[in-house]
Amino acid sequence: MIPDKQLLTVDQVFEKLNEAIEKKIPFSLVRIGDGENIILAQDSIMTIEEVLKEKWAQRANQNPKLKGVTLPNLTLRDQMVEAIKAANIVGIPFYNNDPILTEDRLKRKLTDQVFNYFQIIPQIPCHTFVNRVLVQKKNFWKLLKNKRILLISQWSEQSAQILTKHPYNLNAIIGIPFNHYDQMECTLDAIRANRENFDIALISCGVNSVVLAHKVAELTGKIGIDFGKSLMYMVKGKVGMNHSLMRPDIDLLP
Repeated sequence: MIPDKQLLTVDQVFEKLNEAIEKKIPFSLVRIGDGENIILAQDSIMTIEEVLKEKWAQRANQNPKLKGVTLPNLTLRDQMVEAIKAANIVGIPFYNNDPILTEDRLKRKLTDQVFNYFQIIPQIPCHTFVNRVLVQKKNFWKLLKNKRILLISQWSEQSAQILTKHPYNLNAIIGIPFNHYDQMECTLDAIRANRENFDIALISCGVNSVVLAHKVAELTGKIGIDFGKSLMYMVKGKVGMNHSLMRPDIDLLP
């Protein structure tokens, strides 16, 4: 049970990231929301039948690209457990006033249940929407300015076009398209093949991002950031240095 007041602030997460960049050490930031909770709940806290009745699971199975996974998938569940245990920073929901737009039973309550079941104790916790605030901060993009960036997402090509222009002005961007868990192994091969070509990976692949962020750190010794929906939102003009999501914005998370 981790009280909300013990979660790192966004600025503290930024400092941890900055330290990893300066020291050139392996680093992964992963995030747990309702989708990740449902993946972890498969055949643990919930039966497969119960999981498949959840709206999130039904939407995932109706449109494979929407959530990036088809359920059941116990292999992803186990890979996710490994990734969360190894991650340097783990984003989790708040107990109180959490901004995730879903039922309370699928947020922190379920996180605690699955973490207890799998004996997961995050090394350093923060809020799961840390990515949505970082993407709005000038200091974050300044930190990436002279780094080689790997984008892993179905939005990699479109977001690369945005990030090479003002106000981001990033360069040396590599993109790896990713739509569904079925692409996991070939994506890991691509990460290995590019290990000498990037410094930081921004990963927007739904629940798969948890595993991929960990694998970036493990396989290449580089920095893997579970970037949630941020790349998609940037392409849609909903978030970034020139845009701000209503929930959450910089004022919502400390």
